[in-house]
Amino acid sequence: MTKVAQARRNGRIRRHRRVRKKIHGTAARPRLAVFRSNKHLSVQVIDDDAGTTLASATTNEAELRSAGTGSSVEAATKIGVLIGERAKAAGIEKVVFDRGGFAYHGRIAAVASAAREAGLEF
Repeated sequence: MTKVAQARRNGRIRRHRRVRKKIHGTAARPRLAVFRSNKHLSVQVIDDDAGTTLASATTNEAELRSAGTGSSVEAATKIGVLIGERAKAAGIEKVVFDRGGFAYHGRIAAVASAAREAGLEF
C-alpha cells in the first residue's frame, strides 16, 4: 500500500472512530452501518447491545452482481431499498445512520435516501 493510500485509510478509520463515539445501536433503534469499497457496497443493521446483525445487503449478492457494477450510485440506491425492505421485514422502523467515516456524498448519501424512501426513519 502506498503512503498516500495508507494515509487515506488511516484518516477514514480515525473519522469512523470519532463517529462511533456518538453512535450506538440498540434493539429499539439499531445502527445502519455502511461500508464502501472500490468495487462493492455493504450495509448492515446492527444491534450493538446484543452484538448481532439483524439485516444485511451487499452488492456482492448474486442477483445484484448480475445487474451490473456495484460501485455506482444506482447500485447504492438498490442496496438502500433492499436494506429498507429487509429491516421492515425484521420489524425495524427506526435506525441510527453510521456512515463509517466516509463522506456523506455520492454512494453513501444514495443508500441513506433510498433507505428513507423504503420506510426507515433516521
